[in-house]
Amino acid sequence: MIIPKQNRRVIYENLFKEGVLVAKKDFNAPKHEELDVPNLQVIKALQSLNSKGFVKTQFSWQYYYYTLTPEGVEYLREWLHLPTEIVPATHKKTPRPPRPAQVRGGGEGTYRAPRGDREDYRKKEDGAPANYRPQYAGVGRGGPRE
Repeated sequence: MIIPKQNRRVIYENLFKEGVLVAKKDFNAPKHEELDVPNLQVIKALQSLNSKGFVKTQFSWQYYYYTLTPEGVEYLREWLHLPTEIVPATHKKTPRPPRPAQVRGGGEGTYRAPRGDREDYRKKEDGAPANYRPQYAGVGRGGPRE
């Protein structure tokens, strides 16, 4: 399919910027959901990149999911005349915040109650009186009938 160069540039720039692209399987759609390009041109341009091994295609629930491969990054970088410092958003490494030191072993952890509290809970100082005999008549299967 012949795709105008300006439309191909819009598709490739968006694919390189994000690292992924989603297209609905609607060949008659006048416009892609995110880009100002006919949906058929987006699908066919990425189908061409898929056949060259520059993108990986996953199809699910009437949507095409395209993921850029490392070879595709190099190809688009050359096609768009971009420097090597620029990488797709999916290839950027986000710095993680440092983790707090975790206590390991049998000590008192953040999510564990101290053992002293459990022992206090289990002590029975004030129990029932010695002459207390509960009656469960009428409850369950063995109760008397009226």
